[in-house]
Amino acid sequence: MNRTAGFARKTLEVDIVGSIGLDGTGRSKVDTGVGFLDHMLSTLARHARFDLDLTVQGDLGVDDHHTAEDCGMAIGGAIDEALADRTGITRFGFAYAPLDESLCRAVVDLSGRGWAEVEIPFTRETIGDLATENLRHFLVSMAVEARMALHVDLIRGENNHHMAEAAFKAVALAMRSAVSVAGGDVPSTKGTLR
Repeated sequence: MNRTAGFARKTLEVDIVGSIGLDGTGRSKVDTGVGFLDHMLSTLARHARFDLDLTVQGDLGVDDHHTAEDCGMAIGGAIDEALADRTGITRFGFAYAPLDESLCRAVVDLSGRGWAEVEIPFTRETIGDLATENLRHFLVSMAVEARMALHVDLIRGENNHHMAEAAFKAVALAMRSAVSVAGGDVPSTKGTLR
């Protein structure tokens, strides 16, 4: 089973190339031009044990929105492609992750239907050079394109950097469990997750 996918997305707003391997070691090489987004994507790859290569030329002269959104779309689409018909996957995953005072819960269902509920009440407009609203937007974009239900709830937290990092770690751990191989059939009463 080779659960990898390459991706490329070129629009008037972004130029993205990369690849993802779901059965990797957590190695990442990420360059989005947005330092805090790089940090979150490296965190996601590390704790999901995904190998992730990603290079982005985005219209950062406008702002960080298109870069964050399209990274989510590209990575989510690649996850969907790498999962193929989803035969044998565990399908569900959940995790709690703390970072000091912050605690976050993430729940994933690789159901074949994209949906996201992300509740992280940031109190700052930005973290580094990334708008906090675009952290949520990245997760929503990734979930929709990966065709997974994703619920992310910050249970407690004060430091916005810690809140974001706890959220991405929880999502990574939940995804690591959900994509793991548990058997030989499609885990659905419908007989398909397409």
